[in-house]
Amino acid sequence: MKAALVVSMKRLLLVVCLLVPVHGAGAKTPDIRCPGDNTFEMRYCAGKSWEQSERQLRQKISKQQLDQWQDATRELCAKAYGSYKNGTIYPQLVVACDDNLNRALLKEFQSLGN
Repeated sequence: MKAALVVSMKRLLLVVCLLVPVHGAGAKTPDIRCPGDNTFEMRYCAGKSWEQSERQLRQKISKQQLDQWQDATRELCAKAYGSYKNGTIYPQLVVACDDNLNRALLKEFQSLGN
């Protein structure tokens, strides 16, 4: 359980880092265009999309089911993009992968009328 908590905290930190704007103090917040034309916009948009799909799943399934789902998607996405693990693109790829799998599950709920 402790390992799962550590992984969850790392994931949360990753999402926060993706969403925190990178600009100087007092600088005007840039206009973000999704899907994004630069790394900052792409990371921001990926994080926002993941947050949205995660919120929607919370409304559809129990906390225990969501935890199991997150464990499974985390493992699958880490495996799928393991060759990029040391690259700067890795966090964005993993968040996008999680979001894509969340949205696939949400689509299944739609086809069931839920």
